Amino acid sequence: MVKVGEKAPSFNAQAFYNGEFKQVRLGDFKGKWVYLFFYGGDFTFV
Repeated sequence: MVKVGEKAPSFNAQAFYNGEFKQVRLGDFKGKWVYLFFYGGDFTFV
């Protein structure tokens, strides 16, 4: 489990951007500020 202030592990994910789905990886943003937000979904206890 990663906690606030710790480095995130490298990962790949599918993202929806500019009307299309595309694969992104954390390494694509090296040297840039990144804000990671994971939405658990409606009606969940997140």
